[in-house]
Amino acid sequence: MKIIPLLAAIALAAWLVWRRRKLGRVELGIGIVVVAALGVYSTGVIHLPSLEHLIEDLGQALGPWTYLLVGVMAFLETGAFVGLVAPGETTILVGGVVAGQGEINIFALIALVWFCAVAGDLTSYMLGRRLGREFLERHGSKVKITHERLEQVERFFDRHGGKAVLIGRFVGLIRAVAPFIAGSSRMPLRRFLPYDIIGAGLWGTTFCVLGYIFWQSFGTIADYAGRGALALGTVIVVVVGGIWAYRWLRVAENREKAHAWLHKQAERPLLRPVAAVVRPVVRRVVVPVSRRLKGPARFTLERFTPGDLGLEVTTLFAIAAVGSFGFVALAFNVGPGDAPLVTDRRAFELADDLRADWLVDVARAVTWLGSIWVVIPVSAVVAAILARRRRWGAVAVLAAGLALTVIAVNVTKAIVDRPRPEGALVATNSSSYPSGHAANSIAWVAIAVLLSRFVPRLAGRAFVLVIGIVISVAVGLSRIYLHAHWLSDVLGGWGLAATIYALCGVIGLVVAYIGKNQVAR
Repeated sequence: MKIIPLLAAIALAAWLVWRRRKLGRVELGIGIVVVAALGVYSTGVIHLPSLEHLIEDLGQALGPWTYLLVGVMAFLETGAFVGLVAPGETTILVGGVVAGQGEINIFALIALVWFCAVAGDLTSYMLGRRLGREFLERHGSKVKITHERLEQVERFFDRHGGKAVLIGRFVGLIRAVAPFIAGSSRMPLRRFLPYDIIGAGLWGTTFCVLGYIFWQSFGTIADYAGRGALALGTVIVVVVGGIWAYRWLRVAENREKAHAWLHKQAERPLLRPVAAVVRPVVRRVVVPVSRRLKGPARFTLERFTPGDLGLEVTTLFAIAAVGSFGFVALAFNVGPGDAPLVTDRRAFELADDLRADWLVDVARAVTWLGSIWVVIPVSAVVAAILARRRRWGAVAVLAAGLALTVIAVNVTKAIVDRPRPEGALVATNSSSYPSGHAANSIAWVAIAVLLSRFVPRLAGRAFVLVIGIVISVAVGLSRIYLHAHWLSDVLGGWGLAATIYALCGVIGLVVAYIGKNQVAR
């Protein structure tokens, strides 16, 4: 006899009896079927195969095809609501196990899971935007979704949608439906995407690395992962309950009711000794500490909340997360003794197919836009413009980003010491990874972002940003076309510089925000 399924069947049956008058026929029918299934399973007559073992065996048999299995499952987890019925984390763990066995590359696996998870979320989000509101209003009554509840969900995602998307990625039920609800509640894509990128990256990396490290004890780590998800869900429930209680207690009438109730309970004979100990602790410790932490806690929470600079900070963190992962992943695969990556050779083959004398001349001209001797004067001019407008924070971000990029590129070149490609069509020196020109070209994107703040119209701001991105991309492609760098060198340079500029931007925004608030006071 299996106790847990039996207890679950009893609890579900009791709940169905209690709610029988408020549930529809469909819900009652499904509930009865589930109770019967749990009851039969608890007797031990039926033995279900271990899904984790099945997936593990399948992953080992597939070998490199595990990429396809894990990628598809990561996409379908939210893209087709498979996460409601299939264990997404288990499949990701299997991928990590296979990587630990040496069959596939762990960095390529993480990148694939990250990309597919975001793609699945975007698919679900777009379905929600296209079908969500009308679809839910038309069919929602079958599952007790009313017009009023939809409005409540929309208001919730308008205020807390980013946090729901980020934290919900680690909770199975929420992960499967959060992107759809975000789309159906008309949460803006520019707000949804940064939180989703960070959440998907943390989720995919966590389970890939767990499987990779503990590949010899997959069953144990799968069990721990399940417990961890349950624990996280419990923490989220407690936090949400605490937030609700805090908001409820902000009303003076509610505080008076709570105080009267607690006072009444404290006068009970059994609780009187406890109250005698708790009251001084609350009055002398809890209340003073909570007052001191109230301000910093509110500030930290708002930094990841849409509004003020929360969305900007989250967007920059998303850029830094993607950039740093790409830089580190490539750095571990392009050492001095490593052969060029397959994508590196393919990029050179394509460049050779497009070879023409006039294109070589154009590439030589474009590549100078990534030279430090061009980027520094342009950055100085832009810094002078910003200084005249008293945008000292922007000046500091631009200067710090450029200086740290130059230092980081040279330090990384010395550490990795990757040989240059043969047959370069321009003069080259030092090692190959990462591309200094590609890293320097990110300064054009940073300049475009800072200057776009002075453009009044949205179309104008978008035009300025596109120019900066086009220059950066053109510089990187020119390095490949001229055989001065491998494709991985260019991607690594972009990733490194994007990370540095994004983190400098985060610091600049927070410092400026704090200074502005202090002046306002």
